[in-house]
Amino acid sequence: MEVSVRDNNVDQALRALKKKLQREGVFREMKLKQHFEKPSVKKAREQKEAISRQRKLARKKAQREGML
Repeated sequence: MEVSVRDNNVDQALRALKKKLQREGVFREMKLKQHFEKPSVKKAREQKEAISRQRKLARKKAQREGML
C-alpha cells in the first residue's frame, strides 16, 4: 500500500493511509488477532457476519426498488 505526500502535507497523507487501511479491513483483522479464537467460535462469527451482510444487501435492494 502506498500513499504519496504532496506539498509536505504529512497529516493529509496519514488520513489517506488510515482511510485505505480501514477500507481493506486491516484494523479489524488486527483487533481479531489480538486473542486466540476457537475454530467453532470463528465459524459462528463468520456465519453471523454473512447473515448480516445478506440482510443489509436485501434492505438496500428493497429501498432502491421502492424509490424507483
